[in-house]
Amino acid sequence: MILRLLRSLAVLMLLGGVGAQAETFPSHQVTIIVPFAAGGPSDVIARIVGEQMSRRLGQPFVIENVNGAGGTIGATRAARATPDGYTVVMGHMGTHAAAVALYPNLAYDPRNDFVPIGLVIETPEVLVTRKDLPPNTFKEFIAYARQNEARLNMAHSGVGSISYVGGLLLNSAIGIHPTLVPFTGSSHVTNALLAGQVDYFCDPIVAQMSHVRAGGLKGLALAAAQRHPLMPDVPTAAEEGLPQFDASPFYALFAPTDTPAPVVAALSAALDQALDDEGTRKRLEELGATIAAKDRRGPAPMAALVKSEIARLTPILQAATKK
Repeated sequence: MILRLLRSLAVLMLLGGVGAQAETFPSHQVTIIVPFAAGGPSDVIARIVGEQMSRRLGQPFVIENVNGAGGTIGATRAARATPDGYTVVMGHMGTHAAAVALYPNLAYDPRNDFVPIGLVIETPEVLVTRKDLPPNTFKEFIAYARQNEARLNMAHSGVGSISYVGGLLLNSAIGIHPTLVPFTGSSHVTNALLAGQVDYFCDPIVAQMSHVRAGGLKGLALAAAQRHPLMPDVPTAAEEGLPQFDASPFYALFAPTDTPAPVVAALSAALDQALDDEGTRKRLEELGATIAAKDRRGPAPMAALVKSEIARLTPILQAATKK
């Protein structure tokens, strides 16, 4: 509480109060912390949206990739940043929901240490395997995984990452405990998978669709209720009899708590306008992203989504990681 008060006072002193800040924001570049490596889904989405927000607000939006610990190192840096709107973070289901269950000593609370700017996209995860793994269908994969559990390995982008959460949901639904192989980002996992060094991976279709289309990877199931128009030949897990494999993570922008409301409003409006831009929508939708309806994008609905996802995922993940 004392730290939060000091941070708030520092912002008011530096900027001459909330009113002055609202009038001048932004007066210089805004940094978007991406808590994963360049080239992964979070990075690609942040760059597309940041480009448009920069045009709307008239200042550069610069990406800073801060890897490690399933995105929680970058998220922690963002939570501790000066709450003036000049440092925000591209968070997602992993950093701002699953991490609560997976990191007992998490240095931040997604519900209290951030204020949402808004929902950017949602996108279903897809189960992809190396191309020479024997199963060619999801049902074949389930049978193969149960029979070969001891020598099967699952790659992920770090404990708490979206791929880790999706993988745990899949493993829990199947009833297996394969070897888990951590990487520092989705792009690194994809390279290993393409090289045949790991067996399977659960990741948003944003990053994997092109590889499945090109035949470099096998796409066996979507963790969603409906098939995706950009991957119409990939069935849903629900179709294949495993509805528990359900993961369509959110990606959203967050600012540190105590960021002045007028600043949050300016950032939220710029994000909303960016998502309404035809070119931006096309780029995101071509990657398999779903842009939420306007009534779901703002700070209030995003805060509610964070709370509901924490409540949904915590018991599942705690059970899946219980030794």
